[in-house]
Amino acid sequence: MKNLLPYLKPYRKECVIAPLLKCTEALVDLFVPLLIARLIDEGIGTKSTSVIITIGLELLGLAALGLIIAMIAQWFSAKAAVGFSSKIRSVTFKHIQHLSFQSADTLGQSTLITRLTSDINQTQTGINMTLRLLLRSPFIVFGSVIMAYQVDPGSAWIFLLIVPLLAIVVYGIMWITIPLYRKVQGKLDKVVGISRENLTGVRVLRAFNLQQHETEEFDERNNALTAANVIVGRFSALTNPLTFLLINLATAVLLYVGAIRVNIGNLTQGQVVALLNYMAQILVELVKLANLIVTITKSIASASRVSKIIDTPSDMAYPETSEAPFEDGSVTFDHVTFTYQGAGAPSLTDVSFTARSGETIGVIGGTGSGKSTLVSLIPRFYDATEGSVKVSGHDVRSFTESDLRSHIGPVMQKAVLFAGTIRENMQYSNETATDEEIWEALELSQAAEFVRGKEDGLDEIVEQGGRNLSGGQKQRLGIARALVRKPAILILDDSSSALDFATDAKLRQAIKNLPYPHTTFIVSQRISSIRHADHILVLSETGELVGDAPHDELMKTCDVYREIYKSQYKEEPVNA
Repeated sequence: MKNLLPYLKPYRKECVIAPLLKCTEALVDLFVPLLIARLIDEGIGTKSTSVIITIGLELLGLAALGLIIAMIAQWFSAKAAVGFSSKIRSVTFKHIQHLSFQSADTLGQSTLITRLTSDINQTQTGINMTLRLLLRSPFIVFGSVIMAYQVDPGSAWIFLLIVPLLAIVVYGIMWITIPLYRKVQGKLDKVVGISRENLTGVRVLRAFNLQQHETEEFDERNNALTAANVIVGRFSALTNPLTFLLINLATAVLLYVGAIRVNIGNLTQGQVVALLNYMAQILVELVKLANLIVTITKSIASASRVSKIIDTPSDMAYPETSEAPFEDGSVTFDHVTFTYQGAGAPSLTDVSFTARSGETIGVIGGTGSGKSTLVSLIPRFYDATEGSVKVSGHDVRSFTESDLRSHIGPVMQKAVLFAGTIRENMQYSNETATDEEIWEALELSQAAEFVRGKEDGLDEIVEQGGRNLSGGQKQRLGIARALVRKPAILILDDSSSALDFATDAKLRQAIKNLPYPHTTFIVSQRISSIRHADHILVLSETGELVGDAPHDELMKTCDVYREIYKSQYKEEPVNA
């Protein structure tokens, strides 16, 4: 959590002024019982109307002064808390953006979402409450003890006895609940995770009628979260009754002692009321302090979780400047092996091939053979476990992130569009792209016709995830977005699976005839999509490269390729 504190530095002034103002407000409150004692002894006791009015006005003045001070203090504390959380949220989001795919996969999307939202909001609440009450409540408690001693030293021992007992109760409960709140937040991650998964895959669930199964699984995780909250809630719930019990016992003792001292003339009735007011102030402030400690406990647990995200280093380092210029789209894999973190076996095993600039490379293999993994290593979404990946004749690790990625146009397996207009989605890959360049890319991706059919054209609204578009439309827009960049290396990761054969053929022909030099990788399950590639990479189930040749040669030499061909075509012409 210490690494979050520097983000409070811009708000040092607010962090000092807010507690000082709250302590000033507390000081105002401490004078109220003394005025009430005078009101009783000098005003009501003597039936002096002028004294009653004078002291009444003084009380109203103190109330107004306290209100003004409290409002100013609240403004400063809110400014510090909101500014701090805003900065932390920004820093955390930026850090997540720079995490490698491997690190993001390990942390999990639901965890990242929870920490960006719930945990940071909880931290913000903790900062706000800390600035407002952490000094004020102890100030009132100890101030009440001092003021009680000023009123009547003979009764002050009751205050000196009760305060340490209350401190033991409050801090004991805090010591128990802090680790429990961490567990609660961990279980919240799981609930968020299954909620996100279900909302994303709601159509699949309904298609297979699995609502009941998922409801039961959600209930199981939700019940675990509830049980954890109940356990920590039981401990936290002890704070108020134990505090009230001790305060009420102290009040009873104070009344007993006060009555005796009034009876013998050592204490006035107004002074007894003042002592009771000070005891009541201690009660109120300790209840606030107890609730504050619960809030701080939650925020400390949340802050430590956010801190862990910021402390998580990306396992992928980039040089400050590229060691060599990016000259062409050639790609070389040199004995590349890759294993996902926590996986029992490699996804790719000793893969070696060379793709020259201007070539079209097909990638095919069975499900789980590592096709997507292979093309993910080119833009360095992951680093090879063994061996090296080279582009433009140089190791991908020798380029800066921007130099490498700016020359590569990946189209992911799942088409992802963002909320906004079609134009804005196209400009994700090239911020300066003109409408003419966008339309050119749309024509190449076979998407221009349906975009023209939209009422607003390029200004047509795309909803989050592109849910107002069909699968084929999303895929074509995804391809167009990559083409707007005019990349030296174009990666189509099974990105035409929702297209019909005719549209797919037109798309491949358009990409082949691009007016600038480029290397194209086409990952596909369809033989028809890759059979005309310059050479085809065939991966086995174990992630080994078992074929690297044009279609005709593979039909003669590669058993895996022939099996895939047979599954898609009735006949097997060897020289197709």
